[in-house]
Amino acid sequence: MSNKIIGHKRNMPPFSYDIVGSFLRTDEIKKARRQYANGDLTKAGLRNIEDIEIEKLVYKEKSIGLKAVTDGEFRRSWWHLDFFLGIQGTQKINLSNFKIQGIKAESFKIIDKIEFKGHPMLKDFKYLKAISKDCIPKFTIPSPALFHFVQNRNGNDVYDNEVNLFHDIVKVYRDAIKAFYDVGCRYLQLDDTSFGTLCNSSHREYLKALGQNPDDIVKKYVTLINETIKYKPTDMTIVLHICRGNLHSSWFAAGGYEPIAKELFSKCKVDGFFLEYDDERSGNFDPLRFINNQFVVLGLITTKHGGLESKEQLKRRIFEAAKYINIDKLCLSPQCGFASTEEGNILTEEEQWNKLELMIEVANEIWK
Repeated sequence: MSNKIIGHKRNMPPFSYDIVGSFLRTDEIKKARRQYANGDLTKAGLRNIEDIEIEKLVYKEKSIGLKAVTDGEFRRSWWHLDFFLGIQGTQKINLSNFKIQGIKAESFKIIDKIEFKGHPMLKDFKYLKAISKDCIPKFTIPSPALFHFVQNRNGNDVYDNEVNLFHDIVKVYRDAIKAFYDVGCRYLQLDDTSFGTLCNSSHREYLKALGQNPDDIVKKYVTLINETIKYKPTDMTIVLHICRGNLHSSWFAAGGYEPIAKELFSKCKVDGFFLEYDDERSGNFDPLRFINNQFVVLGLITTKHGGLESKEQLKRRIFEAAKYINIDKLCLSPQCGFASTEEGNILTEEEQWNKLELMIEVANEIWK
């Protein structure tokens, strides 16, 4: 295949090559977290080691050429739960029906009126920004739709009126967006597995059996996100990453985007979508016809194993997607993070970096 340049490289997020967020935890991080859990390391001592490892990670991200850098979610146990538990009015719970070996059986429940106040991740972002310098610090949080999706499964004893619950979720996330903006965040990613679930035929049938219409849920969640970001600053980029599960290289949902595409892609007012497209579970590119002027970051490179993709095949798939969207509205990324939980996916750090270097090489041959 020809290496002819057909697009223009983006200098604003989302970038022509980009990342979802999480990285494999280093041995030093894993050791420090074990010591902290055993009472052999103070909270301040753990944070100091995290600071050191995050600075090393950011240096590595910058050295391979990434334009947006993250802290790898090195301070988190979960990609979503740590953020939820930082919201006032939530509490950690244990799940008795969680059966993946070696993974903690944890979730959250609402126990009081929810509020965004004094969230610890604001401090986390400020540190990332301080060491990012000439790169854009990108921060990831779970989406408001996922907050509702998870709490709906676990139940709560506080909100008996969904209108009031939605109102408070919107307020929490509006306050969060403003707070992150005020400490310098200009690139925020909302991570979501609820929409991935709503693509899956068996999950949709399960919801119908419960008397719920999955299409109505999609509409409700698009409205929830739009209300959340309604007053976002114009110089802040907010993107939505849709995931089908990435727990220790596993997945829980399959199916193309067609069931949710018209409502989500044409009506959701985020600046861009990070979409999984690393294997046949994600379906074809036809649903991209509903994209309404947003950027689409194609997650063509899998983080679930260490095998490298074919460079020519990646280019072919980008060209296929370009039949539906202008090439300058497309970007390239891995399909998800490398460690949605602190246990991480089943590949090595070397394989992780090899995949990102391949991504950059392919993107540089397409967008200039």
